[in-house]
Formats: sequence, structure tokens, C-alpha cells
Amino acid sequence: MAADLGSMTIPGGNPEEPPQANASDRRLADYLCFAIYTANLAYGRAYKQGLDRLGLTYPQWIAIVSLAEKDGQTVSELGRKLFLESNTLTPMLKKLEAMGYLLRRRDPADERQVRVNLTDAGRQLCEQGLQSMLAKPHGLRPEEVLKLQKGVVELRDNLIKATEG
Repeated sequence: MAADLGSMTIPGGNPEEPPQANASDRRLADYLCFAIYTANLAYGRAYKQGLDRLGLTYPQWIAIVSLAEKDGQTVSELGRKLFLESNTLTPMLKKLEAMGYLLRRRDPADERQVRVNLTDAGRQLCEQGLQSMLAKPHGLRPEEVLKLQKGVVELRDNLIKATEG
């Protein structure tokens, strides 16, 4: 028995097998990349009101959350974690510092490194944001969220590996 996905059929209904379809039969909605792209846009819309209230962009928000998780990261560590280049990250961190949410300081052990720490205001902002944004309804049970998150991370890591070699 086959599961029908619009004009595409997955043999045996197994979602692990690639869809069997001619290029002319494929619709935009059949592409996993499009589903992830549009889910990202939907998340952006769902978070927009909360982020606007906090006066932050999404990249600023994830930097704050990352520092709340592990304070004192170097700029390069934070960039790797957030998938941001330093030419994007550094101006963003300077703006967050000007807003009073973090401090950037040269590492006394290695002056080439800049370490980033949240201020008390940054911690309060993170707590306020977590309370408002994590409550957004997505219609999934906690175990479904965990499974989906792990699957997306595995996909991301596989794509990174495929493009590195």
C-alpha cells in the first residue's frame, strides 16, 4: 500500500524512502526544503509580536538564549553555535551591549579572544521572553516536538556534512 502525497507516491507508505515521481509531477509543496522554509517563516510570524515587545530581532534573541545557556562564550564559539559569521555577529553583539543586555570583554588569558556575558538585564529579558514565546501553540505534544526537533537537527547536520566534503 502506498501513501499519497498529492501527486507523489511513497512506495509502501514508508516516509524514509524517497518519493518516486517525475520532475514534471513534483509540486512545490512536495519538497521538504520548502516545508522547512515555510515552517521557519511561520515561526518568525509566531514570534514577531513577542520579539517586538522585547525590542529584539530573532538573531538577537537566540544570542541572548545561547548566553543564558552558557555565559562567557567567545564570539567565535557563539558564532559557531548560532551559524553566524563574525561580520554579522559582532555588530549584533555591539547593539545588544549598547542596549545593556550583555558585556563584551577581552579574555585576559588570550587578548585575541572576546568573551560575551549577559548582564542582569539580559538575564531578565531572557526569562521574560521564554515565558511569553515558548508558550506559543504549535499543536504538537511535547514528545512530538522533541522527535521533530531531533529530526530537523539530524537533517541540518547531514546537510552540513554533505557540503563540507
